[in-house]
Amino acid sequence: MVSIKGGHKRLTTGAVAVAAAGLALGAFALSGTANGATAAAKATDDGRHAKPTVVLEHGAFADGSSWNGVIADLRADGYPVIAAANPLRGPASDAAALRTVLDHVKGPKILVGHSYGGNVISEAATGDPEVKALVYVAAFLPAPGESALELTNKYPGSTLPAALDPVTYQQADGSTATDLYIQQDKFRHQFAADVSAKQAALMAAGQRPVAQAALEEKATTAAWKTTPSWDIVTTQDLNIPASVQRFMAKRAHAHTTEVAASHSVAVSHPRLVADVIERAAQATVR
Repeated sequence: MVSIKGGHKRLTTGAVAVAAAGLALGAFALSGTANGATAAAKATDDGRHAKPTVVLEHGAFADGSSWNGVIADLRADGYPVIAAANPLRGPASDAAALRTVLDHVKGPKILVGHSYGGNVISEAATGDPEVKALVYVAAFLPAPGESALELTNKYPGSTLPAALDPVTYQQADGSTATDLYIQQDKFRHQFAADVSAKQAALMAAGQRPVAQAALEEKATTAAWKTTPSWDIVTTQDLNIPASVQRFMAKRAHAHTTEVAASHSVAVSHPRLVADVIERAAQATVR
């Protein structure tokens, strides 16, 4: 395990409502189209080996722009990149959306998930031989039968419940559902304490909600059981306690890097995140 130094309430079903709001958007976000990534994947590293395409899946309360710094570093190093748009509706349906991206990009891929995005990549990568490695970034690594809510509550330390802003609405069939946001005035402290106030304010305004039901939905598969995994554990995380992250990383036998960072480590430490992704690519793609 690599350790890098940088700078009590438990989630309940009702509290999770704030953390579970999401909108079903398209399959692609930043960094160009899948066609562009496919073409880029054909470019060679040193004239002999093509670099894999890196597919990034954001989590709750974020969007594809949260990967901007990581994308810039990966592209500078010659990696084709796609930041997929996560609907944030539930692991099964979100994984199905992500698979449309994976199926469209030919060749080897490194699949990266932040936060709730870890649930999604764990399901989407199952049975896909072209996904050579999984990289979890302050993320959930659920086993079958586990939910994000259950894992968050496994150890104390998350202060997310008090920061949530749940929004209940009526669906087309007449039933009600709840989306979860983080209150904007609490966003920086809760989600991005090591990000500048100006940037955190932009992130708060543009946050994507996650469906409460998504945080309660149980995993059915776990790709980390068969696919080599890397994990970045954030020791100053107020959403997913470091103790929970360590438990999941150890169980998955993941190559683990610890950093004193907030939940928004991809924003505050993009070079670190890119380096871990590149190590995973170099170790698994020949």
